[in-house]
Amino acid sequence: QVQLVESGGGLVQAGGSLRLSCVASGTMFSSYALGWFRQAPGKEREFVAAVTWSGRDTEYAESVEGRFIISRDNDKNTVYLAMNSLQPEDTAVYYCAARPGYYSPWDGDYTDWGQGTQVTVSS
Repeated sequence: QVQLVESGGGLVQAGGSLRLSCVASGTMFSSYALGWFRQAPGKEREFVAAVTWSGRDTEYAESVEGRFIISRDNDKNTVYLAMNSLQPEDTAVYYCAARPGYYSPWDGDYTDWGQGTQVTVSS
């Protein structure tokens, strides 16, 4: 089990960039796949990006492909989400999640979640 704490959210204008961080505590961090999900007001939580335990393999939602980059630093127990060319439709609470084994785009497969960080993109 890991505990996750996100940071880096905020208000940004359309076209701008943000980098989210998620710091994990727990001895098994390096064996967990990590994902980022988001939930906009009135909408279901949706998959954004995920990375394997090694950082070698990644997957992205089609809506963020080419704009967002997920990465991890196992020495720092941290996963990042670099978000570029942000648009108002990217406004949401962003959650970090962890699961043992390979990554998954399904939120139900994740065992541990952070509290979320708000990202607001103004037009």
